[in-house]
Amino acid sequence: MDTSYLSNIDPAAIENLYQQYLENPDVVDESWQKFFEGFEFARTSFGEKKGPVPEQLQKEFRVMSLITGYRVRGHLFTHTNPVRERRKYVPTLDLENFNLSEKDSDTIFQAGTEIGIGPAKLRAIIAHLEQTYCASVGVEYKYIRNPEIASWIEKKMESTKNTPDFSIEQKKRILNKLNQAVAFENFVHTKFVAQKRFSLEGCETLIPALDAIIEEGAELGIKEFVIGMAHRGRLNVLANTLGKTYEEIFTEFEGLEYEDNLFAGDVKYHLGYSSDVTTESGKKIHLSVTPNPSHLEAVDPLVQGIVRSKIDNTKDANENMIAPILIHGDAAMAAQGIVYEVIQMSLLKGYRTGGTIHLIINNQIGFTTNYMDARSSTYCTDVAKVTLSPVFHVNADDVEAVVYTIQLAMEYRQKFHRDVFIDILGYRKYGHNEGDEPRFTQPLLYKAIAAHPNPREIYNEKLISQGEVGATLVKEMEKSFRDMLQKSLDASKQVKKSKPVSFLEGSWNKYRIAKPEDFFQSPETGVSKEILIDIANKITDLPQDKQFFSKTVRLFSERKKMLEGNGKLDWAMGELLAYGTLLKEKFPVRLSGQDSERGTFSHRHAVITVEDSEERYVPLNNIDPSQAPFYIYNSLLSEYGVLGFDYGYSLSSPNSLVLWEAQFGDFMNGAQIIIDQYISSAEDKWNRMSGLVMLLPHGYEGQGGEHSSARMERFLNLCSNNNMQIVNCTTPANFFHVLRRQLHRPFRKPLIVFTPKSLLRHPKCISELNDFTKGGFKEIIDDPSANANDIKRIIFCSGKVYYELMEEKAKANSNDVAIIRLEQIYPLPLKQLKPIIERYKNADDFIWLQEEPENMGAWNFLLRTFKEVNLRLISRPESASPATGSHKQHEKEQEAIIKKAFEKISA
Repeated sequence: MDTSYLSNIDPAAIENLYQQYLENPDVVDESWQKFFEGFEFARTSFGEKKGPVPEQLQKEFRVMSLITGYRVRGHLFTHTNPVRERRKYVPTLDLENFNLSEKDSDTIFQAGTEIGIGPAKLRAIIAHLEQTYCASVGVEYKYIRNPEIASWIEKKMESTKNTPDFSIEQKKRILNKLNQAVAFENFVHTKFVAQKRFSLEGCETLIPALDAIIEEGAELGIKEFVIGMAHRGRLNVLANTLGKTYEEIFTEFEGLEYEDNLFAGDVKYHLGYSSDVTTESGKKIHLSVTPNPSHLEAVDPLVQGIVRSKIDNTKDANENMIAPILIHGDAAMAAQGIVYEVIQMSLLKGYRTGGTIHLIINNQIGFTTNYMDARSSTYCTDVAKVTLSPVFHVNADDVEAVVYTIQLAMEYRQKFHRDVFIDILGYRKYGHNEGDEPRFTQPLLYKAIAAHPNPREIYNEKLISQGEVGATLVKEMEKSFRDMLQKSLDASKQVKKSKPVSFLEGSWNKYRIAKPEDFFQSPETGVSKEILIDIANKITDLPQDKQFFSKTVRLFSERKKMLEGNGKLDWAMGELLAYGTLLKEKFPVRLSGQDSERGTFSHRHAVITVEDSEERYVPLNNIDPSQAPFYIYNSLLSEYGVLGFDYGYSLSSPNSLVLWEAQFGDFMNGAQIIIDQYISSAEDKWNRMSGLVMLLPHGYEGQGGEHSSARMERFLNLCSNNNMQIVNCTTPANFFHVLRRQLHRPFRKPLIVFTPKSLLRHPKCISELNDFTKGGFKEIIDDPSANANDIKRIIFCSGKVYYELMEEKAKANSNDVAIIRLEQIYPLPLKQLKPIIERYKNADDFIWLQEEPENMGAWNFLLRTFKEVNLRLISRPESASPATGSHKQHEKEQEAIIKKAFEKISA
């Protein structure tokens, strides 16, 4: 029954409900059945006669409304803030707001059965509710629309009053983890004065919390956790949760040079780590912390992608065995849009990971910004309501409450496989970093913090007062721990050079770091004609027992005709055959992006729908019974989150072809943080390789400033030390080979493919079957029509403009011009370019022609790196926008570029 706890009770409504119960108890909700059973027992026992709704029954309903009030709004009146008074909210949970009074305190109410304590005095009911909903734990859950989930949470909390009952041994373990957290921070603070470390002080209960996740998770079947977190508390987590040696951490404080001169490295509070730990019960758990940049929350989608990859690609793995943990800061949780994107992914078939445990280190401040200025919402966690996820707000000073809540959250995750949020309200002892002065901006808050004991002192005092531990135990713990830390510090001072962490383990143990000579020639990636034809037939056959849309049938029939004779395969067939051959070779393929199943430009049709139904058929999953799986997903309308997810997926599956596709290439700018901080630089900073492929539709066809350029210049500005590959292919076969090349090398590099739009259906953009059966990717494609001795001018170009140039060359009968396609722009294939240039000994005019304005595209990169000839430029004039919005103006500009390429040079 849905009643507002603030409404006056309508006697007629109560009478109606009561009469329904008397006629047929089964028509009333089970909880109300029990309620009325108790009332009937009391009425018959004490002689209450039937008639109008008695005053006592009306009060029973008021108490029920009071109970609902605590369940819905109790979290607003908790004792969860260790250093500040909570904001005041009205209406309160005072009795008067429910038409009850102190006079009712000793009256016994059947409503007590609703919270599991049976008929009870009102004061006992209130005490139970206060302890459950308004003590150290506040809970938001009543917006959950699934009654089973809401009821499960309710019963779990009310049966224990949200109050743990730990054994002496459990309490000592909690104290020990708390001691490690506090003593580590104190030691580092005194030994590395004023060095940035982004200390955990004020929220040290995070370490016992993580310990509880691991211990409880292991008992519930978890075998691996993947952790993503920002810099605050990271060193403490690496040391006291993952077991990174204190010596290693102290060495990083010394800022030593790396043994490998080519390795740039990163600051100590951005580094990743992995380890295996053993729980108290002897279970093995694998833990990893993902490297992250200073861009807060950027790591979130990577963690999800890593976990999903492990679920998809590890034998017998499932959502019960691996879980993501995301540790947020309160300011970033509330303000970074990527948090919303990741939460929206959580239940989608292509991105779900079985529920994330979200821990918020709530400092109640962001750098110098007060929380009142940092969000409009009541809580930093209000975004959790998007997926109707429960939120637990816990006082960081009450470590037992924190551990209890973690255990409950872990059980919830394993049962319902949905996200759960634990908001650990603490404080930040120092400024944003240890050299920052917070009293400039928050003098009152930091006066309170300075006088506030740390969580270890608080818990130790509690245990001593309960007679659980001796008065000297914590001092002995701290001394022993500090002695061990001092020995590690002494050992770290003997280290002369820092050694980068190697991630070439586990699934990466077959791979190596790339060498410059690896890029001198692409490997052989051709596939035999028999296999190619077999796969092509399989992916163009439609099941006879299913009815498909007539246009779909025609499309697949046309594809099958492409195989006739020497073959005339278009772009889509080249792409699908690349996937099909890799699947046949047992390499899994994952492609995700906006509208990727059909393709933005309706060219791919990798997933087809049975007519007049929702049934879907995926030809690429029907090649061979022993093939690898093909995963393809239409993504949510996100770039930042989805690209981050797929990049994370690639980190954990080097044996898979992982692709992310932008709807239009320039949409990738919404994911620039992932490109800058991970794709282009992760190998340099963290020794982490990735074979991710980005498909970016690119080309000037008069579609305006937002649908023309995929911003090649941005990627080329990020290129150095062979960190990634930039290609702009002009044939289906070359696209086929470059995709296959990704998995037929002993190393992995990100591949950025500037994919075409108009070429998808261009009559001359086709490849014969023989082009797929031999050789490999061609970094450079020479002009097949050129007679070397006649050539005076060489035009270098890339992408679809080649076909316009060839058409104009034929029209102008310019036999003294050679058009050379630069299919790979980075790494610039100078070794392959030199013999081609030398072939044209009579050429003295060298042009780089691009569709982009002068200040965009590849020009500035080539001006800096291509020194073998004196290049001159033909392009659009420099511009702030990539392209004009006028189609007629576009045509004029395009025609001018093409014609200028064949103008005779005057003396």
